[in-house]
Amino acid sequence: MIAAVMLLGASTAFAGDSEALKQILKAGTYAEAKALLEQNLNNLANAAEKAKAYNQLVELAMNKYNNESKIVTQNQMNDQLKQSDKNQAYDTIGMYNAAVDALNAAQECVKYDAEPNEKGKVKPKYTGLADRLWPVHTDLVNGGQAAAQKQDADNVLKYWGTFLDSESSDLFKSIGEDKRKAEDSYRGQVARFAAVYAYQAKKLDAANRYVEVAMKDTAEFKNAFNLKLLIMGDGLKTKEDSLNYIGKLKELQAQYPDNDVILDKLYNTYSGMGDKAGAKQVLNDALAKNPKNFVALADLGMLAISENNEKDAIHYLKLAVEVQPENPIVHTYLGTVLNVKASNEMVKATRNVIFDEAIKHLDKAKELDPNKQQANWGYNRYQAYYGRYGEADPRTKDAELDK
Repeated sequence: MIAAVMLLGASTAFAGDSEALKQILKAGTYAEAKALLEQNLNNLANAAEKAKAYNQLVELAMNKYNNESKIVTQNQMNDQLKQSDKNQAYDTIGMYNAAVDALNAAQECVKYDAEPNEKGKVKPKYTGLADRLWPVHTDLVNGGQAAAQKQDADNVLKYWGTFLDSESSDLFKSIGEDKRKAEDSYRGQVARFAAVYAYQAKKLDAANRYVEVAMKDTAEFKNAFNLKLLIMGDGLKTKEDSLNYIGKLKELQAQYPDNDVILDKLYNTYSGMGDKAGAKQVLNDALAKNPKNFVALADLGMLAISENNEKDAIHYLKLAVEVQPENPIVHTYLGTVLNVKASNEMVKATRNVIFDEAIKHLDKAKELDPNKQQANWGYNRYQAYYGRYGEADPRTKDAELDK
């Protein structure tokens, strides 16, 4: 009886692969092995078998990747030796898809490989996957660039997305800082572009992940931050949506109190809801902290225009011009409001003084933005000259050419 128990224990301890695993290991292609694994995942005996099955997927995917990569390398050598006539065709998409497959399978492999065995101990077997697949992960940056050149948005997102997602996965937790720093020069830019592609594909979770990576890069922070705000504000339909967005913006404002983009978004969101009091309060709060806050001054000026409050519009826009004297948009709006004021002035001498001031700002707008790329100053400038000098004056005729 004791011998029988010992025999049973020995047969269990040294049991071979399950039939389900054997089928997966016999598969000749990645696609076949993947299909068998997905069909039989729950039939595999334990985590060790699952890890082994996923490692087999890694091997099959890497066979494809390596075969194509060898041709690429040989073609590059041929080009250097001026023997391009010996170049062979290769499957670019197949190579990079195989890289994605290998990385995804490897992540599953290490997940199961990290689970305790029957004795409760963790004894990982596939620790070499990290170093082996790190160069493959890096090569996906090239894959994304190649797809972008072909305007293949789906594969751009797949390759760059896998590059970013795999880098932060458990698969590469053992990779040292030296290798990670080698990617610092381009990771942020790749992340920002990947976020754009994800946003365009309406994959907002992925877009948010990637934009957070991009924001860690100083050179990419500004553009990435603006993109983050765009993603956050996507799909606002109800008042509740807008209020939630405002809440998120205020959280960001607490984190970045001097960021004027957040301030402008808050103002515009309140305005879009029809809450002028809330919009004005946001701007006044900003001015209380910094009386020379350009965004607050300019937006208060614009708000006053919408309320037909000529006095406040001129007041705030003049202050905004003092802060940013090279801004053609503010000069244009200030000149326009002064035009209106001059037109309503009954005393000729006073009217001419106001027109002169309007002309000064509209001339400055033309100087700063001669092609009207930022501000359409032409018609208002013509009106100012017309009001000041009359229709027949050569200066008015000259201004009419820019109308």
